[in-house]
Amino acid sequence: MGVLAAQVACAPARVPPSSASPASLRDEPFLDTLQSRTFDWFWRLGNAQNGLIFDRWPTPSFSSVAAVGFGLTAYPIGVERGYITRARAAERARTTLDFFWRAPQGPQPSRVTGHRGFFYHFLDMETGHRFQTVELSTIDTALLLAGALACREYFDGPDTVETAIRDLADSIYFRVDWKWAQVRAPQVSMGWRPEEGFIAYDWRGYNEAMILLILALGSPTHPIEPAAWDAWTQTYTWSTFQGQAMVQFAPLFGHQYSHVWIDFRGIQDRYMRERGIDYFENSRRATYSHRTYALANPLRWRGYGADIWGLTAADGPIDTTMSVSGVERRFFTYAARGASSGEIRDDGTIAPTAAGGSVPFAPEIAIPALKAMRRSYSGALFTEYGFLDSFNPTFTFASVKVRHGRVDPVHGWYDTDHLGIDQGPILAMVENYRSELIWRLMRKNPYIRRGLERAGFTGGWLTSGQ
Repeated sequence: MGVLAAQVACAPARVPPSSASPASLRDEPFLDTLQSRTFDWFWRLGNAQNGLIFDRWPTPSFSSVAAVGFGLTAYPIGVERGYITRARAAERARTTLDFFWRAPQGPQPSRVTGHRGFFYHFLDMETGHRFQTVELSTIDTALLLAGALACREYFDGPDTVETAIRDLADSIYFRVDWKWAQVRAPQVSMGWRPEEGFIAYDWRGYNEAMILLILALGSPTHPIEPAAWDAWTQTYTWSTFQGQAMVQFAPLFGHQYSHVWIDFRGIQDRYMRERGIDYFENSRRATYSHRTYALANPLRWRGYGADIWGLTAADGPIDTTMSVSGVERRFFTYAARGASSGEIRDDGTIAPTAAGGSVPFAPEIAIPALKAMRRSYSGALFTEYGFLDSFNPTFTFASVKVRHGRVDPVHGWYDTDHLGIDQGPILAMVENYRSELIWRLMRKNPYIRRGLERAGFTGGWLTSGQ
């Protein structure tokens, strides 16, 4: 444990039960505005010819396979909220899935989209081919598949378009050779490059890869064995941070991504049964610990408080050390910022998606935080497409050239980009809080259910068959 983490880990904090969250927050008009604007980012900016979604915008960028998965998840929400017709959403979903099914796969280093059913992390927005020398990414493939399976469950009509969506989602999922990615079984590798083979790291510890393992366990064609889940949980770190006993992971995105699609309320694997909570409660505690950390503000960053909090993977102003009021401060550009018992990476940069992706866990603190960010920073942070990626009130050096964004000498640094992997959790998790739409869809999915059962989950909706 780092010295700073040890210093801030002991602050007591009481987390009220999730049942204490006021249901009235579901009707907040602000949430209507936030969802509609965030949805428009996917719908208006996505490539309607192939379904690809920008990694970021307006900075010119490639497509992020994970962002495509979040886009697919967004389309049913758009229909249910009345933003688009079911027919238009179905056509976009079919176009996307048809592209990924037909896109070239193979071991060659270029002019392909994937290999062994997996997809490269980033793709050219027009051709859909591998962008430069990025890795074949197991986690980004999993996020794409989760979105595809959400569409599989939502578009359940008998017409040719919706039938094609279901068939394509199955075919894309069935093709993924999960066993091939177990180069150091039972763990699953993080990725592969044709130039050098498998990445030297496997998915270990608690993080965003729960959805990956559940999908790999549930595969009807190339499933991994349940030993993989046992190996995964054996690498967890259970300890206390900011008064909260929980499985640790410093950035909040690791406590959010899998929960976009899987309703972990009331279901437990062996690890959580032994500790008397579920993964939903674990994420709730993580959310509160981040807010309490911001209140403590041990590094004395400007702006932190009860409604300005949340550390996660995000852009930042610059990679350098600078003097702020006589104190040397380390700043980062894109980094996985976070706070836990074992790690503090905090340069004063706050990402709205940290609170937005936590809305179902703790709406009573997450929604006021989002509203405060919009109110305090107005058009500099909240645009026609919802929240920009991040902001840093401490970084007021207007004469310094920053990699992304702009610097206001009074209010600090603001990003100028929206990121797909931010937009997706905000939109979907707000919807899960308001209507449980994505959770309800995925509770019906036979592959998710099989994966959870093979991982040893029991209880709640999984046992009752709801």
